[in-house]
Amino acid sequence: MTRGLQARQRGPATRTDRIFRIAATGSNRRQQILRGLNGPALLGLYLLVVLLPLVLAALTGPAGRNFWRELGSGLALVGLAMLWFEFVLSGRFRTFSGKVGIDITMRVHQLAALALLGFLVLHPLAYAVPRLADDPGRVLPFLARLFTAEAYRSGVLAWLLLLVLVPMAFWRDRLPCRYEAWRASHGLLAALAAGFGLHHTLSVGSRSDHPALAGLWLALAGVALLTLLFVYVVKPLLQHRRPYLVTANRQVAPRTWELRLRPEHDAAMDFLAGQFAWLNVGHSPFSLTEHPFSISSAPADLPEVGFSIKQSGDFTGRIGEVPVGTRAWLDGPHGHFVVPADPHERLVFIAGGVGFAPVMSILRQLRATGSKLPLTLLYGNRIEAQVLYRGELEAMAAEMPLDLRLVLSEPPPGWRGLAGQLSGDLLAGCLDPERRSGWLYFVCGPPPMMRSVEHTLVGFGVPSRRIIAEHFKYD
Repeated sequence: MTRGLQARQRGPATRTDRIFRIAATGSNRRQQILRGLNGPALLGLYLLVVLLPLVLAALTGPAGRNFWRELGSGLALVGLAMLWFEFVLSGRFRTFSGKVGIDITMRVHQLAALALLGFLVLHPLAYAVPRLADDPGRVLPFLARLFTAEAYRSGVLAWLLLLVLVPMAFWRDRLPCRYEAWRASHGLLAALAAGFGLHHTLSVGSRSDHPALAGLWLALAGVALLTLLFVYVVKPLLQHRRPYLVTANRQVAPRTWELRLRPEHDAAMDFLAGQFAWLNVGHSPFSLTEHPFSISSAPADLPEVGFSIKQSGDFTGRIGEVPVGTRAWLDGPHGHFVVPADPHERLVFIAGGVGFAPVMSILRQLRATGSKLPLTLLYGNRIEAQVLYRGELEAMAAEMPLDLRLVLSEPPPGWRGLAGQLSGDLLAGCLDPERRSGWLYFVCGPPPMMRSVEHTLVGFGVPSRRIIAEHFKYD
């Protein structure tokens, strides 16, 4: 505790030095934080892992089998390889998500889950097609034997587990259970499905009896096991060595709180303005009670790290009760909602509700570094009391080239800002039609609002590459 107090006392005295260091080493620092594979490299690795079993099977397996047996075998090979790669995509590894964005890797994770489910469900059915052509009456007995034979039991178990696992992942928000329970069951079911699938392909797979293909399956299983060990053992151990302390917890809007943390011992986690971290407050780092939140403070404020959190769920419902001095743990930074190294002629921020948190981080950092880049902020809320950090925003607008536009859907009498939703008509009236296609846009807020704004901007002729947004819900 004493070292934590000393760190807090040193923080304000070194803030100017830190701002200068961040500005002077911006390019190298950015590369270090946003490290990892780029999009083409990640796609190439994925295709290599998924298609390699097919290549090995073609080189080592018997020839002359009929088309439907080859199709059934191929579906199983590709589906199982995709299943093993799912562990890599879901582990919050910055090697894979640091440059392309964790929202994109998780979207690939979701779509790949649907595809592999389809492949593995169709895999045993493909073997029945020739029998259906010769004698349709033999299909049901064949399938009954396929799903009841002892030799195929592990494969059937993997098949059934996937039929439960994938729908549970897509309907997570509708399930009557806490996030922590869902996360534990998701990991367990995935590990069981992959394990039963490995046993099935090694024991009865007509192609996997060759040492080369069997070795590949064992190697992929080993990589998946290592990802589980890292996520559930190694990473918590590393976090345990770097605890944080809650130094402030204040209400900044109705049902919205600002939580401030400082490292208890070592240096704070470095990050870029606009990124987020998984936050675990008041629990062991080995617990599953952690949730992603955007950082609302600026890197210039380090070693202090701040989050703006709205009460909306099991964990956040009691966020206002977290006392000062509570231990916390951070996993991050993550995300690509950051200003690029070569910013455009104007940055436009379009935010709704508590989705404003990462935008505030960026604005605070631009202010701290004395940026003269022209900025526009369109910030929407339902009522005036929900506007976060209004006084600070107005001070920024007075000091910086910031065009501040506050938007309320339920404005009070005498409201001088904009009224309505962040719709196409409102955006059209705020963005110069002659120049808006060349600006860079940051969009953050509720998913329906983000989809609507992105659609509107594309309709304005803004290239999609100039719209930066992170999505975490897709259904």
